[in-house]
Amino acid sequence: MPGVSNKRQKRAEYRTARQQDETPLEMPKKKFYRQRAHANPFSDHQLVYPTTPADMDWSTFFPAYVADSEELPDAGQTADENTPAPKKMKQEVEIVDIGCGFGGLLVAMAPVVPNTLMLGLEIRTQVTEFVQERIRSLRVQEAASGKYQNIGCLRANTMKFLPNFFRKAQLSKIFICFPDPHFKARKHKARIVSTTLNSEYAYALRPGGIIYTITDVEDLHHWMVHHLEAHPSFERVSEEEQQADECVTIMSSETEEGKKVSRNNGQKLIALFRRLPDPAW
Repeated sequence: MPGVSNKRQKRAEYRTARQQDETPLEMPKKKFYRQRAHANPFSDHQLVYPTTPADMDWSTFFPAYVADSEELPDAGQTADENTPAPKKMKQEVEIVDIGCGFGGLLVAMAPVVPNTLMLGLEIRTQVTEFVQERIRSLRVQEAASGKYQNIGCLRANTMKFLPNFFRKAQLSKIFICFPDPHFKARKHKARIVSTTLNSEYAYALRPGGIIYTITDVEDLHHWMVHHLEAHPSFERVSEEEQQADECVTIMSSETEEGKKVSRNNGQKLIALFRRLPDPAW
């Protein structure tokens, strides 16, 4: 169909032009980054990921946080001598937004946690590119203040590769906002909260860290609560503490899906879970 082909060409030309602009003041337009809402997490998406967290080069995502020293990490060399060792960072990523969509939570959280690195993980190629371009424009607009240097977005499949990016007890917060409900029973294995995945979240979260979940699908809310309550590494946060948490307000009102649910007068079902200390062996 010539119409479809023409649209694809315009999208490609727009994105290419933006990438060639070193200081894009104008924010990217969503219509040029549209993509299907669903992605199969079990497919081979030709993703690039590090062998271990120590092999990950974060310098392109958080250039303002690259350590002043040009010294290489303690290992000195990577496994492949032809591959340069990753640059040292002043600090590590501590907050992760799984399935960050178009980046609403990242942008809203950036000034709230200005001294903490926050990363969005998104499996869809064009949506990831949109968020990266959005962050790039915000950094240009706020060059004088230095805002938005603490957020980044990475294309990744969380279900497969979370431990490749984050070491044990590295994270303080994990956000799971309006995940794909996968309504059909045969699709439940693709839900982002499950017995197996919860163990990976427990691995990456430090004791006292929080998993934030929000959805407008009641069945999915009960599913996430059931599986997280059943896991020995988590306890549910009280309603009083939940209501006092500033992050809950932000994820309810600033994400694109949250705004959509508000426009449709839908329900927002929230549950927070704290990472418990590991038992004494």
